[in-house]
Amino acid sequence: MIASPLKRPFGRRAALVVAVAVALAGCAIPAKVQHPTLRDEVPLAGLEAPARAGWPAADWWRQYQDPQLDDLIERAMKGSPDLAQAQSRLESAQQSIRIAAAQAGLSINGSAQVQRQRMSENGLIPSKFLGFTWYNQGDLGVQAQYDFDWWGKRRAQIDSAVDQARAAEAQRSAAALAIQNAVADTYFGWLADEARIDVARKQVDTQNQYVRVEDLRVRQGVDLPDDAQKARIQQASARELLVALESSAKIRQSALASLLGVAPAELPTLTPRALPSIDGGLPANIGTDLIARRPDIAASRWQVEAALKQTDAARAEFFPDISLSAMAGLSSIDLDKMFNASSRVFALTPALHLPIFNSGLLQANFRASKAQLDAAVAQYNGTVLSAARDVSLQSLTAQQLAARRQEQAAQIAANQSLLASAQARARQGVRDIRESLGAQGQLLQANDDALSLQAQALSTDLSLIKALGGGYRVAGDAQPASSSSSNSTSTAISGDAAHERH
Repeated sequence: MIASPLKRPFGRRAALVVAVAVALAGCAIPAKVQHPTLRDEVPLAGLEAPARAGWPAADWWRQYQDPQLDDLIERAMKGSPDLAQAQSRLESAQQSIRIAAAQAGLSINGSAQVQRQRMSENGLIPSKFLGFTWYNQGDLGVQAQYDFDWWGKRRAQIDSAVDQARAAEAQRSAAALAIQNAVADTYFGWLADEARIDVARKQVDTQNQYVRVEDLRVRQGVDLPDDAQKARIQQASARELLVALESSAKIRQSALASLLGVAPAELPTLTPRALPSIDGGLPANIGTDLIARRPDIAASRWQVEAALKQTDAARAEFFPDISLSAMAGLSSIDLDKMFNASSRVFALTPALHLPIFNSGLLQANFRASKAQLDAAVAQYNGTVLSAARDVSLQSLTAQQLAARRQEQAAQIAANQSLLASAQARARQGVRDIRESLGAQGQLLQANDDALSLQAQALSTDLSLIKALGGGYRVAGDAQPASSSSSNSTSTAISGDAAHERH
């Protein structure tokens, strides 16, 4: 019995369904991997710190109101090889998105060829029966192919590439922050060295006067030669500190030149100035907001999202691929008839590819993608804990230095009072000048210690700004669709606009 036209397509469709069911029955398709549980806040419970005015701004270094620092950071952002490398990784990730998208779409290719061929006289069809030995073959056509992404494999690959690009963007912001922080820390270290050099020179002058007084008293037989030797020891110690500070200042200048990507001779002229004031403390709601403020956490988060999409792509490999190919063109062994209507050729080819047996390759690929996801989750959680340790360490260090600076200020006030009393007694002739020189030396030493503490506090403040993300902020228009975290922490990660400008 001849099947009716209505029953024939249904029979083909049924055969296709049966074939797919048989193929799927022979494959153990794994369950879809659910979104992993990620930390939604940074564990900072019990950390007491004074409140900060707010989170660092994108151009946080401008709060120090130092045009020299502004210029150095601008130069560094233009010439840093580290930032250029991070930018190249971002561009490579963006091109990967285009590649994945192009592979998922419709492909159309054209072809044209002309072939001249001699037929064998002893072949299946001898040339003498055809009446010719040589012939020309011309082909001109267009081929189109489209893969039906029914199981979402291509879509998952595109999403993974997008997440990788977002991770690269966050990594670029982290690289920019590291460069900015290093330039500021090195520059302020140079300012501190210059300020301490000025104090050290005064200390050397004081010790020189003390040596001259002791030499005079030894010559007059008032003091023993050992007293003069003790004065020379203190003099040498002061000179050694001066040489060390001058060397440190030169080293920091070389480090600045390296950060700017120029030779030391090309470093712009820097003028010493007073160290800036410090506004320490932590912003409000730091435990929940820090995840959205740290570019390294952002990059790790997007790596998790990308790895999750890869598990979806690996799972989709278990399902059959269905594609449709079409061809239209012209073909003729007589080139004069190439463009005749009778030379037209057409083809339509639906294809079904079934993964029936592959020696466990699909299972291995899927398990490998799950392992990569587990590694990305572990890295994310580790990054969050590292951020917590970083913030806690810098905050506690800042508090400790603030307390030490208060005590140091009291010590300087006491030394100033002691020096004033010694100078008054020297003017009245009650005591000789050695007491005044000794008090002056103690005051200079206290001032040097205060500068050192201020430099440490400023460096810690810079480290705390970096620990707080340095002005980086999550962009609310790129939220991961599969995230299960809170609004403040699940917001997708992308670079702050100000980081892009710099």
